[in-house]
Amino acid sequence: MTKKNFPTIDIHKLCDIGQQEVLISRFSDYFDQHYKNLAHPHRHNFYHLVYFTEGKGSHTIDFTRFEMKPGQIYFMNPSQVHSWDFEGVVDGFLVNFTGSFFHSFLLQADYLESFSFFKGITPDNVLNLSEETDRVIRPVFEEILKESQLRNVYSRDLVRVKLLEVFLLIEQEVAGNRRDKIITHQNDTVLKNFQRLIEMHFLELHLPSEYADLLAITPNHLNALCKEHLGMKAGELIRNRILLEAKRLLVNLELSVSQVGYALNFSDSSYFTRFFKKKTGQTPEEFRKEHRY
Repeated sequence: MTKKNFPTIDIHKLCDIGQQEVLISRFSDYFDQHYKNLAHPHRHNFYHLVYFTEGKGSHTIDFTRFEMKPGQIYFMNPSQVHSWDFEGVVDGFLVNFTGSFFHSFLLQADYLESFSFFKGITPDNVLNLSEETDRVIRPVFEEILKESQLRNVYSRDLVRVKLLEVFLLIEQEVAGNRRDKIITHQNDTVLKNFQRLIEMHFLELHLPSEYADLLAITPNHLNALCKEHLGMKAGELIRNRILLEAKRLLVNLELSVSQVGYALNFSDSSYFTRFFKKKTGQTPEEFRKEHRY
């Protein structure tokens, strides 16, 4: 891997011609073909889903490490950085798909964002399924794999429908486990729009009041919603997104720490260093040294 930046894997290089919106495979087969890419930190230009049925090791997503185990499922959005470290034999199911794979089918561009595990929030990307959900979805993945191999006129739509069935079953379990089991449609819409706005504007808008204005609500109301349903204040969500981008930029060794700070619109490098150390306990230089591959 180049030390300049994390490589981005293009789905078109993984799929057969004519099947470039989706790739479905047993994980062991994918692992045998692509391990040299999996072992080092990398990004994708597609959504990436891995459901483990066998094996152990660890998985790092956006610099957060998770212990792997059977019955675990990982959801990754395009641009998230991740890597694997396996121990022994691993298996399960892998699904790579582009955003257009569902957009063209549902005619609803933001449908995937309605699922908590596709919001790009790292702790929500990894789910330990209950025995009941694990038992139910495993045969569905077998059906998805079988349909993908048939490639008849109905196969792609059946794959989409069965994947949506998996997403809905898992989201149903997630919702049942949340402390905030009751959230009105209006509040849910506000929170989704807030998170979408952060992704669009975190470089230039750093204050909750600026986002509250865009959402046509008061800053106090925005903070209350975030605290109740997301477990943190609005400002913390904004700062966490800035921090994540800082980490992603710091691994690019062509950029100095000062350049990273300026790219994130910090007024000077010392302010950026104080922000980063307060959030992580490390200076940017220490973080960069630790994640130099």
